[in-house]
Amino acid sequence: MAKIKFWFKRLEMESWWNKKVEDLSKGMSQKLQFVTTVLHEPKLIILDEPFSGLDPVNANLIKDEIYGLSQRGSTVIFSTHRMEQVEEICDHIVLVNMGKKILDGTVYGVKQQFKENKFSVKLQEVPANTTSHAFEVADQKANSLVVKIKDGFRSNDVLQHFLQQNITIEGFHEILPSLNEIFIGLVEGTKATTRAFQPVQ
Repeated sequence: MAKIKFWFKRLEMESWWNKKVEDLSKGMSQKLQFVTTVLHEPKLIILDEPFSGLDPVNANLIKDEIYGLSQRGSTVIFSTHRMEQVEEICDHIVLVNMGKKILDGTVYGVKQQFKENKFSVKLQEVPANTTSHAFEVADQKANSLVVKIKDGFRSNDVLQHFLQQNITIEGFHEILPSLNEIFIGLVEGTKATTRAFQPVQ
């Protein structure tokens, strides 16, 4: 009973103590299911769409608890189609399509695997001529360019191009594809399920 009260207080559920399950909203039911799953802090926890029906505040509460459980030694496996949740929470993902695994690895490794050698360059001013043998401009918004570096060249070649024109570089970073973009690219037009893993730390 003490553990139940602990979790009810932790997830801000005290006012629900005497309510019947059938009277709970979808979000309330989702939080209650989470509590019953993690009550005894098992070493393996499996969650199916744990954020379904939750508003952003409650979704953050559950996300923080998933982090905490992982840090205390539990392995958390959850199923979701929301790639932004995968990027925020998971260390390792497995993409299953039509019953077959088509991709797995760390989130960082998968994004590196599908990167397109694109970089964002923020300049104090954009020169009239941005033509270069080292890269091509894929997009421009105000003083920010998205450039794609050609094979055989490096990011230093991009920086050198602008520095030689005495252009001040205010920002420079690599653009990695989102997991959502990777997901769509791999399974467009088919049904797929993503299994996302938060391994023991």
